Amino acid sequence: MMKTGSVRLIQCRPVCPGKYIIVIAGDVGAVKASMEAGSLRGDSFIVDTLLIPHLSDQVIQGILAAEMPAKQRAVGIAEYFSIASAIVGADAAVKSADVRLVEIRLGIGIGGKSFVSMAGEVNAVEIGIAAACKKAAESGMLLAQTVIPAINGDVWESLL
Repeated sequence: MMKTGSVRLIQCRPVCPGKYIIVIAGDVGAVKASMEAGSLRGDSFIVDTLLIPHLSDQVIQGILAAEMPAKQRAVGIAEYFSIASAIVGADAAVKSADVRLVEIRLGIGIGGKSFVSMAGEVNAVEIGIAAACKKAAESGMLLAQTVIPAINGDVWESLL
């Protein structure tokens, strides 16, 4: 995949026994070509693929490392049954509301269960969580969601 297109490797690792995830980013055409090459090579071992054109940079940062906004704010968390649903949800959240992704925890070692946490003003977090959950709820991949409007300071500090 890396030799096919000029793409950036975001993450590659086992998710759980027998499953492996590869996350790449770059120009839409390069990512598409790289995914096609990977799918050909993986053949019948490929469980699923997902291409999100114009993915928000916040999503990539959220996958790579947690980032707590300096100011204490409302917090929203959405939990999913799949890694792909979490990534799609995170992208929808940041494109629909003025929220900052705190973390995207991909379900490594727990069969793909994943969660997305975000922070912002209460109304923005509510809008972001609604957007993050919409598609996953329709497909049955949403596990849980919550918005905490006035989070306790100690809990805020413990999020990282």
